Amino acid sequence: MQFARLVSVSQQVAATRARTTKRALIAGLLRETPPDEVEIVTAYLSGTLRQRRTGVGWRGVADLPAPAPEPGIGVAEVDAALEHLAGLAGEGSGTARRAAVARLFGQLTTDEQRYLRGLVTGEVRQGALDSVVLDAIAEAAGVPAAAVRRAAMFSALTGPVAVAALVGGEDALAAFDLEVGRPVRPMLASSAPDVPAGVAKVAAAGPLVVDTKLDGIRIQVHRRGDEVLVFTRSLDEIGERLPDVVEAVRALPGGDLVLDGEAMTLADDGTPRPFQDTASRTSASGRSDRVHPFFFDLLAHDGESLVHQPARDRLVRLDAVVPVDQRTVRLETEDADAVTGFFAEAVASGQEGVILKDLGAPYAAGRRGSAWVKVKPRHTLDLVVLAVEWGSGRRQGWLSNIWLGAREGDANSDQTFVMLGKTFKGMTDEVLAWQTERFLALETHREGHVVHVRPEQVVEIAFDGLQRSTRYAGGLALRFARVVRYRDDKTADEADTIETVRALA
Repeated sequence: MQFARLVSVSQQVAATRARTTKRALIAGLLRETPPDEVEIVTAYLSGTLRQRRTGVGWRGVADLPAPAPEPGIGVAEVDAALEHLAGLAGEGSGTARRAAVARLFGQLTTDEQRYLRGLVTGEVRQGALDSVVLDAIAEAAGVPAAAVRRAAMFSALTGPVAVAALVGGEDALAAFDLEVGRPVRPMLASSAPDVPAGVAKVAAAGPLVVDTKLDGIRIQVHRRGDEVLVFTRSLDEIGERLPDVVEAVRALPGGDLVLDGEAMTLADDGTPRPFQDTASRTSASGRSDRVHPFFFDLLAHDGESLVHQPARDRLVRLDAVVPVDQRTVRLETEDADAVTGFFAEAVASGQEGVILKDLGAPYAAGRRGSAWVKVKPRHTLDLVVLAVEWGSGRRQGWLSNIWLGAREGDANSDQTFVMLGKTFKGMTDEVLAWQTERFLALETHREGHVVHVRPEQVVEIAFDGLQRSTRYAGGLALRFARVVRYRDDKTADEADTIETVRALA
């Protein structure tokens, strides 16, 4: 299949907001894809690469060669070139990688270059999440969507599921199951604004479990014989970077197992260190500080898959295998006041919040539902918009990503603003339309796709926390920032100050 054909379909998918149309477009492309290219095409349609890591980031694709005048390269050729890039290592690899990138992108048209750059940097914006692709696979193969989704629970990548559905049908999909050594998609939690809403959302028949939500790195650990593999939430294997976690799991009793949990860097007194301490520890090997594992679920033990068993049974097995100092602190209760108290204690001890869990629920890998519900304290700040970026994909033609600043200095003197991050979260189509008109009226100048504006518009921003940052002059950045509302009732002189932000940190 020509790469240009895939790019064209992706553009059509991005141009529509109708989920059924997106699904039909993707299903049509999958039907015409040769069997030996289905895995590649499915990965690209999902916005990912089969190689996961290629050694090429934004800087590596910032300056591209002149585009080809006509399309002429196939998806298999693109994948082979990326496979070559992923294998480059050692002395001279940087020069070889730059040459390989130039050679590959030089064969692509302007649209193809733009799309592949998005794939390589993880910035494809086509409005087709993995769930849409899974439904499209079912439609293309003529199999139940439930069978495709069940198989996807036990496959880190969507491509193998598509191959099974299109080539082997329902029987091939039924063969997917938990296998020690092969990561499964982590079960996810939906959100609730507060504890009462969270309890109501779980609506468990009988007691529920309140688990501490740690501010660490999600890990899934597989032990097969003496081999221990540690996977991140994105299913990258990082065991060599966490030898202390590997050592702890290797020492547990029993045979093969699969554990779900968090990894955290702790201070000497046992309190959690900032999130980025753990993040930096898991992104590089050779560090001396210790990362401690905390497990909250057991998915397999002694050759037996436990994912289909209720949570209460998995927790009994977990407690029998993992010592208390390697488990998250949890509470089993029917008392809403006890849940509230547990939440307050968790937050006071420096944790992110809690997760409420239905004791009767199986482990729904890759799914987000009401069996797990997270509750975190919500922080808000009134900040000033400093600049806005033009959107892409479905947001093409609208000003989308806003730059956020806190006020610095005396309101009676010349104001300056300290940038704390960017966000495009929480914006409806109506908000996008309004802010495009508003910020074009405040425009001072442009730099590429960035429109700089007079610092006048105040916006209320919710966020989950603050982290140290070398990117911004204030040394802090917002985590998971999203728009609550624009504050036309406030002037920039009434926005929150960087001193307020530092006090929160």
